[in-house]
Amino acid sequence: MADGYPGAPAASNASGLIRARCVALLFALCAVGIGYGGIVLVALGGSAFFLIEAALLLGVAMLLWRGNGWALWLHGALLGLVLAWSCREAGLDPWALVPRLGLPYLLGLLLLMPAIAGRLAGGPGWPRGIRRAMRGLLAAALVGVPAAALLGHGYAEYGPPYQPPSAHGADASGAGADWADWGGNGGGTHFSRLAEITPANVGQLQEAWRFSFGQRVKGGLEGTPLKIGDALYACDSTDQLVALDPETGRVQWRFDPHVRLDAPFRACRGIGYYRLPGRSGPCAERLYLATVDARLIAVDAHGAGRCADFGQGGDVDALAGLGDVPRGYYWFNSAPNVFAGRIIVSGSMVDNQYWGQPSGVVRAYDAVSGQLAWAYDAGAPERRGAPPAGQSYTRATPNAWAQMTFDPALGLLYVATGNATPDYYGAQRRPFDDETSSAVLALDMATGRRRWLFQTTHHDLWDYDVGAQPVLFDYAGADGRSVHALAQPTKRAEVFLLDRATGHPLGRIEERPAPTAGHAAGERVSPTQPFPADFPSLAGPPLSEARMWGLTPFDQLWCRIQFRRARYDGALTPPGEQPGITYPGYLGGMDWGGVSVDTDRAIMVAVSAYVPNYTRLVPRAQAGDVRPMSKGREGLAALEGLNAMAGTPYASSTKPFLSPLQVPCNQPPWGRLSAIDLKTNRLIWSRPLGTGRDNGPLGIATRLPLTIGAPVMGGALATRGGLTFVGASTDRSFRAFATASGRLLWQADLPHSGNAVPMSYLSRASGRQFVVIAAGGHASMGAEQGDDLVAYALPRQH
Repeated sequence: MADGYPGAPAASNASGLIRARCVALLFALCAVGIGYGGIVLVALGGSAFFLIEAALLLGVAMLLWRGNGWALWLHGALLGLVLAWSCREAGLDPWALVPRLGLPYLLGLLLLMPAIAGRLAGGPGWPRGIRRAMRGLLAAALVGVPAAALLGHGYAEYGPPYQPPSAHGADASGAGADWADWGGNGGGTHFSRLAEITPANVGQLQEAWRFSFGQRVKGGLEGTPLKIGDALYACDSTDQLVALDPETGRVQWRFDPHVRLDAPFRACRGIGYYRLPGRSGPCAERLYLATVDARLIAVDAHGAGRCADFGQGGDVDALAGLGDVPRGYYWFNSAPNVFAGRIIVSGSMVDNQYWGQPSGVVRAYDAVSGQLAWAYDAGAPERRGAPPAGQSYTRATPNAWAQMTFDPALGLLYVATGNATPDYYGAQRRPFDDETSSAVLALDMATGRRRWLFQTTHHDLWDYDVGAQPVLFDYAGADGRSVHALAQPTKRAEVFLLDRATGHPLGRIEERPAPTAGHAAGERVSPTQPFPADFPSLAGPPLSEARMWGLTPFDQLWCRIQFRRARYDGALTPPGEQPGITYPGYLGGMDWGGVSVDTDRAIMVAVSAYVPNYTRLVPRAQAGDVRPMSKGREGLAALEGLNAMAGTPYASSTKPFLSPLQVPCNQPPWGRLSAIDLKTNRLIWSRPLGTGRDNGPLGIATRLPLTIGAPVMGGALATRGGLTFVGASTDRSFRAFATASGRLLWQADLPHSGNAVPMSYLSRASGRQFVVIAAGGHASMGAEQGDDLVAYALPRQH
């Protein structure tokens, strides 16, 4: 008999056949879903494999319906074919194999169930031993291939053999017992000279204290605290300022500036500090807040409240001179930059609302009086002071929302700039907008005059504003001489090395052809873009249909289809009326978390993100009555759906390229931690950062601590002890890696994800080295928000 188990009772055969037919229906449904997607994909010029897979699944379904044991053999052939195709497309990367092999393997497990396999005929007269051997081979394939892939895959990627240097302990450029600047020092290296915590003892690190602001307001906590003397200073997203005991985390005092919460994105990433020379008493040491309602506030560092001699009773209105500023359009997220007795700020602005938004002017204020010292207005660079009465700083110029750095020997301030709004259409931009957009500028600290400029992206149409702090260090040039260098990380995941005295590149910068097809009508697109030729790129391989991902073949198919429907000609594909893909997306590459530099070992460590954006320009006639923020829509609602881009011929839509399950459409990792040797300019190691334990499809945590390279936002801290500390990933983990090798040495659970930059200091009370990170999560990355600071130290020695 061909349609039942030979010799079995009729009732048993009937029951088995019913089960087989239920599974057959499941196979058929999968075949229909994959087949439909496959037809659409082939029509768009994509892979035909899914049609072959659908046909084989349908064949298995038909055989199962008849109770024919050939179903096992056909499914075995399907597994072999899928495996061969998967390895050809993706190698043995286990995460790349998941959407390709997952469904056929799970369906194969159903076929191995005794209730199904035991009731299928192997063919007329086939011995029981052959049937068992057949099922054994299928089971071995189902278990063995995934296991081999997992065991054979190295999660970390390493460069050529590397002999790490030991720390010589002579570099004084990092932070010591105190941490008095957002970047650890004026050069922004995020490097601590403390070395009590080492690879040998970091495993003993334990939580020392935890502090919560207790607000739980929207905005989370992204700040890097300062530590000066016997106080640790931190702020939250409402600009509340606290002074904590560095040893215990107990509150010494609080200050609440009572800000208006108009800004759609709120963060207080840090505060500024200044000690007045030759002065004692109240406000001889000052803390500066740059608030989300665009004020500069000076506060006594010992809890005596506002410094009355600063501005008007302790406040400076940073909206002065900007002209008409609708509520919520201009605010501060970054810490005020305090160098050489001056406070230097630009501001953050809402993207893509209208042409003519407030000026991106860079202003310096006297740290004592709060008086304007100078202003750099790209549209009026010859004017140093405020605009005449009735006028404003030049509107719509690129702003500078990243942290700045300062070289006191050269007297130069280094400013990373954004791109002129709106982001995705630039035909209306003026020559000075294009000149100063997405660049790093050197300004004379005394006068505000521009000394040099280097542009990282020409005529930026991708929201590649430079959000990372420029980093200063001494660099060994090709001739062996030490060069005073500046490293500028970018959202493009490229790092540009420059001579910080002149702005000249250290190494070759190649102007490579860039995509120009498909841009919007009336737009101009730069035919070339700059790329560092002598420094490792962290941008990763370009996207392709084969690199589209999903948890199942169905969402992978959806991502493949959307990829084929979009324009993607590689990096810097210009936006247009047909959807286009930007990769890396607007979160980077390297965003505001920047990079850290171990100046002892000459190693740069970078956190980099890899989530694409899906962007489309919509002609004004089709966009309808879409209005900018404060003119019909408020707050984040103005950034949902279409962005108005009023004053241009287009509205825009841009969002992360996610599947229907709300996971990135591109193959993981989506976040990496990498190290570069600054003596040889080569990659030492690079590894995925973060697991899927605390996040997953539709925002549901998987609880699986498997390294995938989760989405990231934040930065790293390097220490003289040879360690790199980093949170940044969306899982709730804080980790320590060996800086020279990239080996994971320690990790601890956080109350929320640590999307911030850690810092380190020495406690006077115990003489111990502490490491602190803000664990505040990040709503835009699907991470639950909080407002905790968590400190770690080695146990006390009794």
